[in-house]
Amino acid sequence: MTGWTGPGDGTQTGCLAMFPGQGSQRPGMARHLLETYPSARRLFARADEILGLPLSEICVSGGAEELGRTEITQPAIATTSLAVWELLESAGYRPAATAGHSLGEYPALVAAGVLSLESALELVRLRGRLMGEVAREVPGAMAAVLGLPAEDVLAACASAGGVGLVQVANYNEPLQTVISGHEYAVEAAGRTALDAGAEKVVRLDVGAPFHCSLMEAVEEEFTHALSLHAFADPVLPVISSVTGTYVGSGEEARQLLRRQLTGPVRWVEVLRTAARHPVGAYTEIGPGRVLSGLARRTLGEARTRSTGDPRRLTALHGELAPATWPEPVA
Repeated sequence: MTGWTGPGDGTQTGCLAMFPGQGSQRPGMARHLLETYPSARRLFARADEILGLPLSEICVSGGAEELGRTEITQPAIATTSLAVWELLESAGYRPAATAGHSLGEYPALVAAGVLSLESALELVRLRGRLMGEVAREVPGAMAAVLGLPAEDVLAACASAGGVGLVQVANYNEPLQTVISGHEYAVEAAGRTALDAGAEKVVRLDVGAPFHCSLMEAVEEEFTHALSLHAFADPVLPVISSVTGTYVGSGEEARQLLRRQLTGPVRWVEVLRTAARHPVGAYTEIGPGRVLSGLARRTLGEARTRSTGDPRRLTALHGELAPATWPEPVA
């Protein structure tokens, strides 16, 4: 297991557990988990009860349109990720640190002992609902700018300021930056970015203009909700996607989740902080392979693993302690 688990203390290369955010969902994303592992069925049953949603059914047979609704997408991804985390942890997986991309910060905090499953899912569902409300009231959009340094993307946003609000939402990798804001301002900034040399600008299929000032409309309600939940100090290092640095306490984690609504995701800094830990391996825990690609393109020689399909999850299983792995159900 050397290289995939470990304390990250300089004597053994550690692993960063990465939890994906919105955009990693896909129909049937939890089918293999629910058909194979009793622990996953138990966790989804708890989630169904906590949320009052048939999440187990949605994550097996729900269509792309249903899964694309922000208030469904967010708890669906978080629950799927936590089911994978529970499987890996029970098999002996011990990362040096955890981090989550936007929404993924909630399961990352559960993994680090900061939030309970119940608190994380309740907050995630409210977060999705509030973000969806903003989307229904404001013609917002998000777009990924590829092949242009972040400082040039910032300049493109500034140039579109007279048209409407547009800001950087995600620093995903050195040459991939996501912008968010009013639809027409995002379009204007995208055109400027192309004129400045961007390879392409890709409109994102998301339910709201995340991580920009438009989310201030729901900040007060969400801040109140955060105050009603307990936040413990981390028992495992957590790197915040808001700052790109380590979370020092439970109270800091609470404040960072509030700031996350309107602030950009600093994923490049998250990865660079992890690389200094030292971390030499990166496991994507949950659906999709987006974060694995970002790690490779940002860090070059990064060793990455994803767990979003049966083959990859089984491969990682083989490197962990087989005796403790939950027995599949025929």
